[in-house]
Amino acid sequence: MAAVRALVVPRLAAASAFPRLPGLRPLYPGAREPSPRAALHGSAPRPGARVALVLSGCGVYDGTELHEASAILVHLSRGGAEVQIFAPDMLQMHVIDHTKGQPSESETRNVLTESARIARGKISDLARLSAANHDAVIFPGGFGAAKNLSTFAVDGKDCKVNKDVERVLKEFHKAGKPIGLCCIAPVLAAKVLSGVEVTVGHEQEEGGKWPYAGTAEAIKALGAKHCVTGVTISFLSAGAACGAGAPLLWPCGAALRGQPLQPGIALLGRVRDGVIPS
Repeated sequence: MAAVRALVVPRLAAASAFPRLPGLRPLYPGAREPSPRAALHGSAPRPGARVALVLSGCGVYDGTELHEASAILVHLSRGGAEVQIFAPDMLQMHVIDHTKGQPSESETRNVLTESARIARGKISDLARLSAANHDAVIFPGGFGAAKNLSTFAVDGKDCKVNKDVERVLKEFHKAGKPIGLCCIAPVLAAKVLSGVEVTVGHEQEEGGKWPYAGTAEAIKALGAKHCVTGVTISFLSAGAACGAGAPLLWPCGAALRGQPLQPGIALLGRVRDGVIPS
């Protein structure tokens, strides 16, 4: 694959001027170039990258982490991307009462139906997602990635990944298109893409600061390489590190909520400590 490129649309200093911005490039050769006007959130058409967002429900403990999903959507909007949202049509592993942090034994919910809350109803069955129709795919975090999109929460390194999630990851990887995963979602790629480099943060708890640090060991057991990063650092695994497939961007924890990736979202680029070269 050609050298990795960055998709970044800086905020405009004045609404009346739309100069050609240095370093503004399409996602990859053949992709449509984003428009600087996207930063104004106007109603005019905004041709740009076609990005698929894959959700796993609605709620951090049994589905998608809403803060991460909404932050991704904001950044993609600012970047002029055309976003389509997907989720698998299946029952959740279980339902959590988020006021108590405990399972609600009498309830059952559907992942697609719950994800539609975040998508405001504009959502499609994951079975319909094809890499041929999109330039990139992003998976937010939340326990739904480990409970609904896979069985990692129960089975660890011996987990199974939803068949459509596995298909989508392999399709985008084979096509050389970027894959972004947040928080716990990198375990999905660690399971289905042999030898990838991923991050879930640190490998030690450090007094409870990293309560899920043990996940790093499971990732290593899956045959992937774990790279230690801070919560505001976005780690990019270049295409060469993943074989011949796509580069992988792994925003760790709150990276998409903080300053490092503002004002745009970097889907491609040698991003380290929030630095995106022109």
